[in-house]
Amino acid sequence: MFGKKNKHLNYTSGPRDLIVSKEPKSPISEQYRTIRTNITYSSVDTPIKSVLFTSATPSAGKSTTAANVAIAYAQSGKRTLLLDADLRRPTTHYTFELNNQRGLSNAIVNDMPLESIIRETDIENLDVVTSGPVPPNPSELIASNKMAQFFKTVTMQYDMVIVDSPPILAVTDGQLLSKVVDGTILVTNVESNNRDSLTHAKDLLEKANANLIGVVMNNKKLKNSKDSYYYYYGNEK
Repeated sequence: MFGKKNKHLNYTSGPRDLIVSKEPKSPISEQYRTIRTNITYSSVDTPIKSVLFTSATPSAGKSTTAANVAIAYAQSGKRTLLLDADLRRPTTHYTFELNNQRGLSNAIVNDMPLESIIRETDIENLDVVTSGPVPPNPSELIASNKMAQFFKTVTMQYDMVIVDSPPILAVTDGQLLSKVVDGTILVTNVESNNRDSLTHAKDLLEKANANLIGVVMNNKKLKNSKDSYYYYYGNEK
């Protein structure tokens, strides 16, 4: 395990909670910056330039976590791309209030150039690629050579690429995506996920040769002597 326990002030994450942007000085925003720092130091020899955020099961807070960590990177001066690779139940376009008529699925199926699907945000240094229209064959698109080429292109153009993916236990998409990123982070809501589902998700990621660099635990409340709440970030390695 790495990282230390930090104050958590009764914060419940939701799909549109961009707290790092709205309240950059809040204790919760500081926790997302701590995740950013831990990612940076998770690899000594090879810089981490792309990170996949996934979960074992739905409603763990992975999309909110991915968005806020992306903002934290952008605020640090890194040219950052948030890529919504959840081609089944995408949320990034809702989070940033963007039209989703063109996005990742268009780029793969129709060979649309990157510049036609990238969206600038109001946050300096942060761009977004939404999922695009939901295709009938998400796993096939993600496993395609076109997807691999697309990902190679964006990682060359950005300092950091943050990827949001479907839950690991639901479909194979997350395992496929874990093969092309530098690191994978498993997000869990401790109030709904259990040890068995997390262990199963971890096993599936390891079978895919994913570089699992950490676990984010949402809604983990630990009282100290002053009855404060804490937010915890742990590493599997």
